[in-house]
Amino acid sequence: MSALGGLGVAGGLQSCNDQAGSKVADVNHPEVLELARKKHNQAFNMSGYAAPKMDTVRIAYIGLGNRGTGAIKRIVNIANVEVKAVCDIRPEKAENAKKLLEERGHSPEVYAGSEEGWKAAIDRDDIDLVYICTPWSLHTPMCVYAMESGKHAAVEIPAALTLDECWQLVETSERTKKHCMMLENCCYGFFELLTLNMTRQGYFGEIVHVEGAYIHDLYDSLFAKDKRYDLWRLRENQKNGNLYPTHGFGPIAQIIDLNRGDQMDYLVSMSTNDFMKGPRAHKLAEDDADFKEYAGKTFGGNMNTSIIKTHKGRTIMLQHDITSPRAYSRIHLVSGTEGAALQYPLPGKISKGHEWLSEEEFKKLETQYEPPIVKRIGELAKKVGGHGGMDFLMDWRLIDCLRNGLPLDQDVYDAASWSCITALSNYSVSNRSASIEVPDFTGGSWKSNAPVDITMETGGNTEIKLV
Repeated sequence: MSALGGLGVAGGLQSCNDQAGSKVADVNHPEVLELARKKHNQAFNMSGYAAPKMDTVRIAYIGLGNRGTGAIKRIVNIANVEVKAVCDIRPEKAENAKKLLEERGHSPEVYAGSEEGWKAAIDRDDIDLVYICTPWSLHTPMCVYAMESGKHAAVEIPAALTLDECWQLVETSERTKKHCMMLENCCYGFFELLTLNMTRQGYFGEIVHVEGAYIHDLYDSLFAKDKRYDLWRLRENQKNGNLYPTHGFGPIAQIIDLNRGDQMDYLVSMSTNDFMKGPRAHKLAEDDADFKEYAGKTFGGNMNTSIIKTHKGRTIMLQHDITSPRAYSRIHLVSGTEGAALQYPLPGKISKGHEWLSEEEFKKLETQYEPPIVKRIGELAKKVGGHGGMDFLMDWRLIDCLRNGLPLDQDVYDAASWSCITALSNYSVSNRSASIEVPDFTGGSWKSNAPVDITMETGGNTEIKLV
């Protein structure tokens, strides 16, 4: 991801713990409790909202690091799209994006070299969608500005860092009637889509428990100045809790219809001590001026585990660990009254009892329950790529929904409720794993909101032109 401004440790709760949880001071944080218990009077229900259709989607890309550049390389394969603006604080990133796009028939204006340049890009009259791939602390301000300016917002994860930011997104989207979609690509993973379709068709029975995670060894990259602009992600890791919940959470949230039939009730969270980040940062601070600010500072623990209870009595387990030398895992466990699914370790598996089904039996189920979007463009998505094709599925589906005036698969309530786990887990860890209410960003409409439509009975007419 690229950078566009000052990146303080915005809005998170600093743990008052001795090494992330062993001895806890009285840190009640009443302001967090107040926002968690906030009663929302919904101004307009964005769940199921279909914005006016548009034949061509005109896009501004803000942030042209790894994710932003990858998004540009994907979007040129989708018809009825015009990239009108590209923006990054680093001119070379913006110019590189412009060159890539010009080679594929787009003529974007470049906005670069200024911390406020992104506002000028958004202010253009010929923009329908703002696609945001910047460091986390800039996500909410950019989304809010985009919606206030009459544009839809699509933002990399997490959409918000604090409960206040979550509420800002919800209230702005409802007031402006502009979409705010968090770009949770894992919701478009092939196994995740398969298990969602199987769930909808009753294969697992009533869902009882789900698990998700982000376990990914990023330890060295946290300290790599050439990969992390201004060491922004190391700075974020001074917080304690689940800092990156949505890769594991998004798909299982859709499995149990969160915000659309069920809702989170309360959360508890616990973190290990920090065994790695602090010692390394302190050592580097002895000789490297770029690390001086971390001398003597504490960091969040290696592993965070959070447990959530829903109003329907289900449980959710989420984990986060980006430092331990472990194999990559998002877990993706679905456990119901009649069956279960588990993706990690790969390959994905299905059970109807105490043993996993055979590979042959699994392949039959895979064919029987193949999701409509995979049947429609799955092979093309694999050719374009982006985490095996799921990034392209996400982008194509977003454009297709906007062009056809369809509700998005992920709305602002999902962006807020999936992102709020960071602030809530930080609160719980700081208060000796005390429970905390999960805000109802839907204002009670979750009881009647319709589940995400994955049938593809409408839309699906956006062409793909591989370049």
